Amino acid sequence: MELTNMVQRLEKQAQIVKSLTEGVSAEQATWKPAAESWSILEVINHLADEEREDFRFHVDKFLHEPGFAWKSFNPQAWVTERGYNQRVLAASLEDYLTERQRSLDWLRGLQAPDWEQGQPAPFGVLRAGDMLAAWVAHDLLHIRQLVELHWAYGQLHSQPYDVRYAGDW
Repeated sequence: MELTNMVQRLEKQAQIVKSLTEGVSAEQATWKPAAESWSILEVINHLADEEREDFRFHVDKFLHEPGFAWKSFNPQAWVTERGYNQRVLAASLEDYLTERQRSLDWLRGLQAPDWEQGQPAPFGVLRAGDMLAAWVAHDLLHIRQLVELHWAYGQLHSQPYDVRYAGDW
């Protein structure tokens, strides 16, 4: 795994997240296709908190504090506990982008990281490289989620017209 490539991917993916949220109305930002689904606003706040409290934190611990005590947290619960859907999208996006930039700067400053450095985690042994790879993959999962939210919202607001001609989802 090459750090430069992973950092570039994280940087590009942040721009994709930004483009998928800029210009979204307050109504669309808080809309959910189902009660158990997340809104665009909830996704963005989740990404900001994950950036700050999970991925950067854990990669740093793996690399610089072997044997650290795993930090327990529940990102699913944060959605309601932290009132993600009551926030403002522009401020939430700025928070995410600021945290991502901090992460990119931090990653670029690493000197010869040992990506094999690992330890037991609540779900098996993980290495620093696993955490970095998961960080990049996590972005993609939520980019897909944002696209799906745009699709569902657009489909709903196209009624009474039918979008089947666009192709299968």
